[in-house]
Amino acid sequence: MADGGRFCIYVVDDDLSVRDSLCALLASHGYHAVAFASAEAFLDDYRAENAICAFVDLRMPGMSGLDLQQRLAARGEQLPLIILTAHGDVPLAVRAIKRGAVDFIEKPGSEAQLLGAIDAAMTLLSHRPKTTVPANVVSGRLARLTNREKEVLDHLVLGLTSKHIADELRISQRTVEVHRSRIREKMEARGLSDLIGMMR
Repeated sequence: MADGGRFCIYVVDDDLSVRDSLCALLASHGYHAVAFASAEAFLDDYRAENAICAFVDLRMPGMSGLDLQQRLAARGEQLPLIILTAHGDVPLAVRAIKRGAVDFIEKPGSEAQLLGAIDAAMTLLSHRPKTTVPANVVSGRLARLTNREKEVLDHLVLGLTSKHIADELRISQRTVEVHRSRIREKMEARGLSDLIGMMR
């Protein structure tokens, strides 16, 4: 079941071990992951307003990853999809890319590949038109942040990388990434450009 108040990364795969391992990896990097065993279950519960992206298995019983991609497009949804594929399915994965998928990753995929695909999805989202958030709403969201999160946010909007922020604040890069994730969640921002827009 999707959590209505938090930004989600969806995982749609009929293989329980894939769902569990990918969700564990995402959680370890501060992301909120919601998993589904089928495309049909995903479509029943998917909330466009709190989605970052979805990792979608290419081959599943019932509706396939390509079928899901077509269904979302027909509904006018612009959810960035990252296709998960077994060896030998690369031509189909390329077809998904041509239809607008962000990336495809051959299972199991490395941590760097998976996180890189999320970054690409968030970059895509950040270039979409954004609604203006009223100043009083921004103030309310800022009040949710801890002092350390506010420090990280100040550095983020100046354009510093996580590594530079870690050096400046003398904390680990991993800790900065966790703070970034919590800032996105509390500020209800999909990416850096949303944060910059709110802080103007």
